[in-house]
Amino acid sequence: MDARPAPFVPPAPKPRTKPPSTLEMMRIVYRNPLELWGEPSYNEPWISVTGIGGPLVIANDPGLIRHVLVDNAKNYRMATVRQKILRPILRDGLLTAEGEVWKRSRKAMAPVFTPRHIFGFAQPMLHRSLAFADRYADGMISDIARDMTTLTYEILAETLFSGEIAGEPGSFETQIDRLFETMGRVDPLDLLRAPDWLPRITRIRGAKTMAYFRAIVADTMKMRVERLKRDPDGAPQDFLTLLLRAEGPGGLTRAEIEDNIITFIGAGHETTARALGWMLYCLAEAPWEREPVEHEIDAVVAGEPDPAKWVDMMPLTRAAFEETLRLYPPAPSINREPIEPEYYKDLYIPPKAAVLVMPWVVHRHRKLWDKPDAFMPERFHPGNRETVGRFQYLPFGAGPRVCIGASFAMQEAMIALAVLMSRFRFDTVAETKPWPVQKLTTQPEGGLPMRVTRR
Repeated sequence: MDARPAPFVPPAPKPRTKPPSTLEMMRIVYRNPLELWGEPSYNEPWISVTGIGGPLVIANDPGLIRHVLVDNAKNYRMATVRQKILRPILRDGLLTAEGEVWKRSRKAMAPVFTPRHIFGFAQPMLHRSLAFADRYADGMISDIARDMTTLTYEILAETLFSGEIAGEPGSFETQIDRLFETMGRVDPLDLLRAPDWLPRITRIRGAKTMAYFRAIVADTMKMRVERLKRDPDGAPQDFLTLLLRAEGPGGLTRAEIEDNIITFIGAGHETTARALGWMLYCLAEAPWEREPVEHEIDAVVAGEPDPAKWVDMMPLTRAAFEETLRLYPPAPSINREPIEPEYYKDLYIPPKAAVLVMPWVVHRHRKLWDKPDAFMPERFHPGNRETVGRFQYLPFGAGPRVCIGASFAMQEAMIALAVLMSRFRFDTVAETKPWPVQKLTTQPEGGLPMRVTRR
């Protein structure tokens, strides 16, 4: 008889059983869009309605998702509402740029994220993770959500910017929270597709924080430009130098370089940080899943000195991380808009429709997953992982705009988890009552206070 406990079901909003009023919907969208979706969203292949902002298509069917993101991607641009939220923050960064600007940016960054370069980042990732682990004391209680933000920021600064990002990490943590609290939310006027000249309260509240980030970028670029002038051959050959050398005719403008730097400082670490925090929480609540992960990590860390090899040697750890990405996708929605109206099977996609591919919903869809709300890492164990459809699992998106840093993030996560979990055990305390909230990323409202115990 199987004595294994019932799977842990982590916190998530229950699907709504009836649609909200227009006023209630606007309030929910501003406060936490994850609470908006009803039972049909988790059961139907697609939903087509006309909302307050115009036509809306919710795409859950893997075939439809592939059609929008890959097969007919040329007919889809970034959705208007999404751009209204992100462009004030990232401008022409890789996440928000379109057309020729996006092509230039993607081409300029591709060399940084080749497998050879990513393997080369393994030692700096290990170094920063070890240094961070030294800050923990046995028995202390710490907000793991905040800690993971600090750790991934420091890894990003070390690997892509060679430790040369202006500003202090401590103030950075506070400011990134403020940025997503304000500018990272959907403004009701954006939902209504109101004209841009109408002032958005969210933009006004976030202006000071945005200025802080822009100042960091300006100072960071200035430091590196001066270093390149002093010693062109001795400067680090990293992400920052590569972007600066891509400036000029046919390459990136100075403004586009700034936008891509802030994209990676802001978004490039935040997504991984959230996934790490949620995983440590889920494992703490499911110790029967944590135990085999700890055994695996202990064996790998003790037996293999090269951290670049750890990703492939820790299938159970990776499976737990991938299951966390399923339940708490760092980017919970992918938004597109058709350039020309079209049909997919018997679904008509009208002009200017907001087409939502929502990993939050797709990853919990009743027709695509068994026990979709439960934390079950075995879904991604070797032998099972291969049965997961490419377009039912989208933590890094898909198609031409798939996340360029996916392999970087996976290696970073495996190294950080190996270091932290080989030294410490993270357990929930009475105050650990997270609630998932969408603010660009899937964040734990209330943080993740956890007890850190030396193993």
